[in-house]
Amino acid sequence: MVRVLGIDPGLQRTGWGVIDLQDNRMRHVANGVVTSTQSLSLAERLDQLHTGLMEVIETWTPDEAAVEETFVNKNPVSTLKLGQARGVALLAPARSGIPVTEYTPNAVKKTVVGAGHAAKQQVEMMVSTLLPGCEIAGADAADALAVAICHAQHAGNRALAATMAAKPTGNGRPAGNGRKYR
Repeated sequence: MVRVLGIDPGLQRTGWGVIDLQDNRMRHVANGVVTSTQSLSLAERLDQLHTGLMEVIETWTPDEAAVEETFVNKNPVSTLKLGQARGVALLAPARSGIPVTEYTPNAVKKTVVGAGHAAKQQVEMMVSTLLPGCEIAGADAADALAVAICHAQHAGNRALAATMAAKPTGNGRPAGNGRKYR
């Protein structure tokens, strides 16, 4: 079994979701949102996000983490602040010794919904479908669960590719093209 932490970074609201993956079956474990206080300085807000994510990591002890990449806003100041929050989202699991993988928003949506430009409501609906009985703590938590689901799907594909590459063919050589999959 592998426990995956998905993170949807944001300065005001950072969504998180934890799923267990066993034999290509996913099970919801927990989800929520870490918030920061808008009246505080940027450094204090980033500290709040870090503290909150560290509590999530200590409570749910994930084996792997997946973080959604930042998309560029029209407002460069907002993009920079989001990037700093994303840095915290990458740092917290990395400092805990947890491997971190990054996914673009389009890759997450395409994996979970089947369309790279899906609406937030479609993502939340598909997360509920893929994780039955899951009570989602809002749109940010749904996005974080979608990131975890995306990671689980891609991890399954990587494992299958590695198995196929190692399986011998009739000529005694491994199948595949000799490339390593990551």
